Amino acid sequence: MTLLSTIGRWLIALLTLLLGSLLRTAERAQRKAEREQRIVAPGEPAPRAELVVVALLLLAGLFAIGFVVVYAEFSPATISNELLGCCLALALLSVAGALTVFARRIVPDEELEHEYPPRGHPDEQLEAARIVRQSGQPITRKKLLAGAGAVAGGALGLAALAPALSLGPLLDTDPLYRTPWRRGLQLVDESGAPLPAADIEQGSFYTAFPQGADPEQIGAPVVVVRLSESALRLPADRAGWAPRGIVAFSKVCTHAGCAIALYRKPTFAALEPRPALVCPCHYSTFDPATGGTVIYGPAGRPLPQLPLMIDRVGRLRSAGNFSGPVGPSWWGVRTRRPSA
Repeated sequence: MTLLSTIGRWLIALLTLLLGSLLRTAERAQRKAEREQRIVAPGEPAPRAELVVVALLLLAGLFAIGFVVVYAEFSPATISNELLGCCLALALLSVAGALTVFARRIVPDEELEHEYPPRGHPDEQLEAARIVRQSGQPITRKKLLAGAGAVAGGALGLAALAPALSLGPLLDTDPLYRTPWRRGLQLVDESGAPLPAADIEQGSFYTAFPQGADPEQIGAPVVVVRLSESALRLPADRAGWAPRGIVAFSKVCTHAGCAIALYRKPTFAALEPRPALVCPCHYSTFDPATGGTVIYGPAGRPLPQLPLMIDRVGRLRSAGNFSGPVGPSWWGVRTRRPSA
C-alpha cells in the first residue's frame, strides 16, 4: 500500500503540472491573439501619394538650398528680401503640403470612442504602440520617404544657419584686415568734398572717408582733429604723420566696434587735462596727442592712426595705411597688420 500510494501521488503531481502548463500555453496564445488583433483597419497602399510626398519634400529641399545660395552668393545690393522670403516660404509650404498628403492619403484613419484610460495604464500603452505600428504597414516606400525627409530637413537646417554668415567670414578672415586706405588717397567728407588742411580747426571734430571708396567698409571712416603741434607726443616712428598738428584715427572703437563719436575738449584741468576722443557706448577714451592711446575705459589697445600728408593745393591725403588693424580687440586683431 505504501508503494502504490507513493506512485499515485506522483501521478497526480505530474498531471497537475501538465494541466497547468497547458493552461498557461493557452493563456499566452489568447494574449498573443489579443495583441495581434487589429485596432486600425488595414489600409490600402498608396504608391502615387507616396511619390507626391517625396516630390514635395525634395522640392522643399530645393527651395531651402536656393535660399542658402541666394543669401551666400549675392550681395544685398543685387537681391531683395522678398526673394529670400519667397524661397523660404515656398520651402515651408512644400513641407506643409507633404505632411498634409501623408496624413490624408497614406496614414489610415480610425475613429474610436471611449473614455481616457487611467494615466500610465500598461494595456493602453501597448494599444497605442500597436496603433502606431499598424498605421505604418500600408507604406511601401519607407526608405525613400525617410531619405526625402532627411534632404528637406537638412536643407531647411542649412537655411536657418545661413544668416550666421552675416556675422563674418568663417575661414577666410583676411577681409577683416583690409582697408581702402593707401598712400595718396584724398580725404573727403560725407558728401565727397575734399578736406583742405586749412579748414581743420582746433577744438572741432571731423569725419572723413577715402575718396572713391565704399564708405560702408569698416576701415573707411576716420576721425580728424587738429592739435597744437607743441602738444603732440607721437611715437618716434610717427613723427611725420601729423602735418600742421592734424591727426586722423580709425572711427571704430577698439573695445567693441562702436563708433568714436565724441571729442572731449578740456573744461576742468584736474579731470580733463587734454583733448580726447570718446566712444559714447562704453566711454573708452583715447588721447590723440600720443597716438590714440587709451586713457580711460575698457578698450584694450590704442586707436589705429592713419598717417597724413598735405598735397600741393593744401588738401589732406593719406600717407599710407593704419598703424594697426581696425576693429574691436575680440576679433584677435592684435596679432595682424592692416592691408590695403
